Amino acid sequence: MIKLITQLWQRYRSVLAYLIFGGLTTVVNFVVFWLFNDLIQWPYWLSNVIAWLLSVLFAYITNKLWVFDAKTPTLSSLIREAGSFFGFRLLSLGVDEAIMVIGISVLHGNPLLVKLIDQVVIVVINWFFSKLFIFKKQTE
Repeated sequence: MIKLITQLWQRYRSVLAYLIFGGLTTVVNFVVFWLFNDLIQWPYWLSNVIAWLLSVLFAYITNKLWVFDAKTPTLSSLIREAGSFFGFRLLSLGVDEAIMVIGISVLHGNPLLVKLIDQVVIVVINWFFSKLFIFKKQTE
């Protein structure tokens, strides 16, 4: 049984690690959104941006170190990688904000339920961005 689990982990490590750390990133995003939206009672769109910022910082570190095991041999490649990561995350923030506005302001959904649905969509989008564009194997 342990051998099977080890084989599955080795074969699907990137996807499984992304799901684990993507889940933790979602928890960070969700908790920060809840704190600012429900407890501090800031507007949902501002709470969402703050949650995005903190969760993207968490995601960059965990994705780089433990999900994609990305090596950046030079400062210029690190800057390019980080710029790409945050740039693509800005694109997903646009989708994130659109889902929140439509779900809350247009459809009058519960902000926490809309946020939960939103995060499922965003995790999938971000995985594709990370896998295909950001943390691809360095050729330098």
